[in-house]
Amino acid sequence: MQTVNTVRTLREAVDELRSASGGGGGTVALVPTMGALHDGHLTLVREAAKHADHVVASIFVNPTQFGPGEDLDAYPRQLAQDSAMLVGAGCALLWAPSVEEMYPEGFASKIRVTGLPDRLCGANRPGHFDGVATVVCKLFNQVRPDMAFFGEKDWQQLAVIRRMAADMDLLLPRAEAIHGVPTVREADGLAMSSRNRYLSEENRERAATLPREMREAIARIESGEEVHGTLGQLEDALLGGGFDSVDYAELADAASLEALEALGEKPARLLVAARIGGTRLIDNMAVGPNA
Repeated sequence: MQTVNTVRTLREAVDELRSASGGGGGTVALVPTMGALHDGHLTLVREAAKHADHVVASIFVNPTQFGPGEDLDAYPRQLAQDSAMLVGAGCALLWAPSVEEMYPEGFASKIRVTGLPDRLCGANRPGHFDGVATVVCKLFNQVRPDMAFFGEKDWQQLAVIRRMAADMDLLLPRAEAIHGVPTVREADGLAMSSRNRYLSEENRERAATLPREMREAIARIESGEEVHGTLGQLEDALLGGGFDSVDYAELADAASLEALEALGEKPARLLVAARIGGTRLIDNMAVGPNA
């Protein structure tokens, strides 16, 4: 696996990958990450390798998506370990730019998707999805992949990125070539996340309350119980199970993310964000027969 740190060498390396496949026709998939890799990330790489001739992964801790008081400085950085993991997963090229390379002096542009980012995580993290949309658009333009792969754990992020790609008429990748990959979970059901390592041993055990109570809430909603009351019970169960606070627990349309008071014909998701011991965990699950 080759590692590159400048846009110029990145584009040369991607061109070489395509030409190595014969006549410049090799397909390229991008897996954007912020590093601190776990099996969830590697699942994305392995899935990308099923669909493309070459997989490019990026590792960049993007400062523009972190707000004041968030964990930018504490976010784990382990490039050597991550690189070894990517090699084992079949990654061909690692794009690992510096902040200065990604945002050179004088950088003054921003992409803002309206509507989708204004609720859920966006309401609790103002400006977060502006940073996500901007850096992902830059990554797409830098790598020019045929397709890209993201984890469904960050469901709102995936929706924002697809909306951005469609609205900006991106060709590489087109919006329909942005793939969501199902959430990879630990044995107790907790969604894999780089932030799980922040949890103490005691809070890690308590964190398993989140997926367990979400599944119970989904079962009640699917059986016809009233949504608002069920979500209230879910919040109470999380607080009773050791979580310090719940940012949101909401049933939403899977595409628009608009809140739902009842299941309908369109796919729905249960989305939750909760805090435990200073760590903010997010999760979402499909709800209903059309999910």
